[in-house]
Amino acid sequence: MTAAHLHQELIQVQRQDDREFQLQVSSRIIWGKLMNSKRLLLRLNRKRQLALVEQAIRGIHSDIDMLASVDNIDSLRGYEGSGAARYFSAWGQLITNQSFHFSHRFRHPPTDPVNSLLSFGYTILFNNVLSLIIAERLSPYFGNLHYGERDKPYLAFDLMEEFRSPIVDSLVLKVLNKCLINLEDFEGSAGQPAIYLTETGRRLFLKHLEMRLNEKVSHPDIQTAIPYRQVIQLQICRYKRSLIDSVPYEPFVRDI
Repeated sequence: MTAAHLHQELIQVQRQDDREFQLQVSSRIIWGKLMNSKRLLLRLNRKRQLALVEQAIRGIHSDIDMLASVDNIDSLRGYEGSGAARYFSAWGQLITNQSFHFSHRFRHPPTDPVNSLLSFGYTILFNNVLSLIIAERLSPYFGNLHYGERDKPYLAFDLMEEFRSPIVDSLVLKVLNKCLINLEDFEGSAGQPAIYLTETGRRLFLKHLEMRLNEKVSHPDIQTAIPYRQVIQLQICRYKRSLIDSVPYEPFVRDI
């Protein structure tokens, strides 16, 4: 471990006692997550104009407005949970493939094909964020929004939040609505109420997810469009500046 690496980790340790820093970063992460969720619903509901989706958009907008007055991380998590509940209830309405249905987010284990796709996609996204955090020589174990007693890569959980809807959620809707994945690509788990992708289904979804990670989008720090994977790296660099130089963290927000 280099001296620079040790210095960065020491700063990360010190920031664990800096409640103002943790609140600022956590607030902006949740703001970015909810803003990207709202923008995905807005974009996909332009033609359909579903009343339930419009109602969810208004609710998420209200949750976003409330973030500015929150002074503790527990309350932030409350608005994150409220916004996520509104979002997923509306997001499921945007599935047009009649073979698939979605009502609630079930994580461990996923109990239907749609939840299985989401869980698998989030796992791949998490692994990409984690590898890029390590490449930037940050310890992934010091988070701000996510933390607990057990050693887990909490920083990766933090910094993946703003990418859930623009990378994974939008892709899941695409592969379902364009019938790029079918019911035959899923299977049950013996002795468990769980549904997972088959090996063929995993390869197929991974191919589309890799294409999504290579898709070019705009980022305010770069003049030309860049792949999502590089956007993630830039956000980690933004976090490093926030950590070391006390520059307020700003999340990535996808254009509508």
